Amino acid sequence: MKRITSLFFLLAIITGLKAQDMVQTNLIKNDIEIGIIEKLGDTIPMNLKFLNEASDTVTLGSLIDKPTILFFVYFDCPNICSPLMDGVGDVVSKVDMQLGKDYQVITISFNTKDTPEKAIEKKKNFVQKISKENQKYWIYLTGDQENINAITEAVGYRYKAQGLDFAHASCIIALSPQGKITRYLYGLSFLPFDLKMALVEAQKGIARPTINRLLEYCFAYNPGSRTYTIQITRIIGAITLLIVAVVFGVLLSRKRKK
Repeated sequence: MKRITSLFFLLAIITGLKAQDMVQTNLIKNDIEIGIIEKLGDTIPMNLKFLNEASDTVTLGSLIDKPTILFFVYFDCPNICSPLMDGVGDVVSKVDMQLGKDYQVITISFNTKDTPEKAIEKKKNFVQKISKENQKYWIYLTGDQENINAITEAVGYRYKAQGLDFAHASCIIALSPQGKITRYLYGLSFLPFDLKMALVEAQKGIARPTINRLLEYCFAYNPGSRTYTIQITRIIGAITLLIVAVVFGVLLSRKRKK
């Protein structure tokens, strides 16, 4: 009995520490400067205005009438933006859904210095794998600071200027035809199956977290090096808690049998 009591006490301590760590993590997460704060189920402001590749002023509401993949870049990015756009172009060419008919892609630059002319030049580098008649359904937008702030805040996308560059995370966001946020997919490359499921759910307006969300707990984004590093302490803590819980359950089960 003493052993079980001691084990229960240990479990309570670890659980308490873990809960405190999770609370602190959430507090930090809600106040982060760089990264993603998921806002699943929220609807983006559809009246926000941007310039398309033809320098025409358009609203998001005038563009989003089908499942939409939305993501953010800036055109002079020396690091992850180009691999991200390349990853999107690659998965779009492979997914078993038709761009234009079943869904569309919208890329928004969060750098106010980017122009429609720069958007055209950047787009040429990443639509080669897509048929020419469907390339128009990958839309590049630029805008002013007010509208950029409004859309990035609406989807929980946090970035920060660092000199002439920006520190930022990498993900794509699935939106329903009504602008509802239904899925976040993280990384620089994406599986066709994951994209298809995200688009199917977006069509139905079903908001679901992705399994890749777990990676954010196990890995931390370093804005200095713009890389992800594994969080050993978190992983060991989670494993320890799981082991203690299993042992406690086994001992309790044996005690009841006696």
